[in-house]
Amino acid sequence: MDLKTATALRRLRLVSGPEAISFLLLLVCSVLKRTTDFNAVPVMGMVHGVLFVLYVIFWADAWNRAKWPLKTAALYFVLSVLPTGGFFADRRLKREAENAVIASRARQEGVVNA
Repeated sequence: MDLKTATALRRLRLVSGPEAISFLLLLVCSVLKRTTDFNAVPVMGMVHGVLFVLYVIFWADAWNRAKWPLKTAALYFVLSVLPTGGFFADRRLKREAENAVIASRARQEGVVNA
């Protein structure tokens, strides 16, 4: 992988955490709306919607650049629709991006795997 791929993975990773948090907050707001007079669902719905759209855009870019197999791409998409899935995606993407940077630097320095 090259640095552009690592950047795409990092972008996806950076939005996965806030997207997961916004999803959880939206669920809390939904419960509060039904049990109290507090109604923050329209605001949290908008915030979560924007973050989800960003996640999908960055997911498509990462899929294109990283050349993931369909199974891996589907896993990252499914993680985006689970309430805590973004946290798991963040952890996996961090490892994948670090490996991409290490591989890119090794290629730049002329180190070849034996």
